[in-house]
Amino acid sequence: MKYIDEYRDPETARVLLGEIEALAADQPQRKLMEVCGGHTHAIYRHGIESLLPDSIELVHGPGCPVCVIPMGRVDDAIAVARADGVTLCCFGDMLRVPGGDSTLQEAKAGGADVRIVYSPLDALALAEREPDREVVFLAVGFETTAPSTAATVLAARDRGVRNFSVFCNHVTIVPPLKAILDSPGLDLDGFLGPGHVSTVIGTDPFRFVPAQYGRPLVVAGFEPVDVLQGVSMLLRQLGGGRCEVENQYRRAVGGGGNRRGLELMREAFVLRPHFEWRGLGFIAQSALALAPGLADWDAEIRFDVPGLRVADPKACQCGEVLKGALRPWECKVFGTACTPESPIGTCMVSSEGACAAYYNYGRYSPRARIPVSAS
Repeated sequence: MKYIDEYRDPETARVLLGEIEALAADQPQRKLMEVCGGHTHAIYRHGIESLLPDSIELVHGPGCPVCVIPMGRVDDAIAVARADGVTLCCFGDMLRVPGGDSTLQEAKAGGADVRIVYSPLDALALAEREPDREVVFLAVGFETTAPSTAATVLAARDRGVRNFSVFCNHVTIVPPLKAILDSPGLDLDGFLGPGHVSTVIGTDPFRFVPAQYGRPLVVAGFEPVDVLQGVSMLLRQLGGGRCEVENQYRRAVGGGGNRRGLELMREAFVLRPHFEWRGLGFIAQSALALAPGLADWDAEIRFDVPGLRVADPKACQCGEVLKGALRPWECKVFGTACTPESPIGTCMVSSEGACAAYYNYGRYSPRARIPVSAS
């Protein structure tokens, strides 16, 4: 299958591992952050971390959209779902994300009309089929999914669908990266940039990383060969004294991004002055709200949203995991009180969460070694 099989080819992977071994032999210890949760799951699903030299450490970053949603925003969504005559639609990985004292799944069990959809357009179609219900789409995600929300709310406006609205929680990738790079005691040598986000925004927005902070960044895909080639490219930059943005994921990503997707976002959204991120606190200009001209389709205006800030459970250390300061297995409740079946934090809930990746692939301790020659 073109663009899949060749990026899972064992012989290509062995060649890249040999290159990485040779490059790492001439360099000091390197700590690289994979920004996207999709990379984290690819790394552990394919055992990539255990194949790398001991001198290379991969740490997880803030690129899981569900993981960074604070508990207060979940409580807001639950309040909307419990309102009379409301159907709240969301993606499946939001159902079990914990709020202050409940989840959307528990709200559904208690009688709230909460439905899973695979696209915001499904929610819009539901609103057209059921004009007597108020249908609210719970929008989450980075720039990857924001264009589809933008297209949907603009379609609702153009069709005059008045019983549809969006509870917008879309976030942007550059501000949290800046927040991490500005953190005291930062100990990172380079970044594997997020491939999915970059299909929309391109590679150009990441140029601040080498220009302002002196770290290289390689945008990479999500197959094993993609990740290994991304690591090799970072090591080549570091070993050669270069520092720039490179694009390993050229089959899907261009420098300027997806022009139409960006146009839709500019028409439908404005930047919020401040938005709270789980583990990172409030970050200015880091999230999207519906544009003023779309106020009639803005659930935060149409419904009574509490807007309370809820502190994370003291036992939960998702914030430190999202900043790359802690490995999931170092959390006090990882794999005991906090599991995918009974999660305390968002990193254990999401399909892209680092804790879920570590748990599902048995990483309860520092990595075990696997010979490079293994088939």
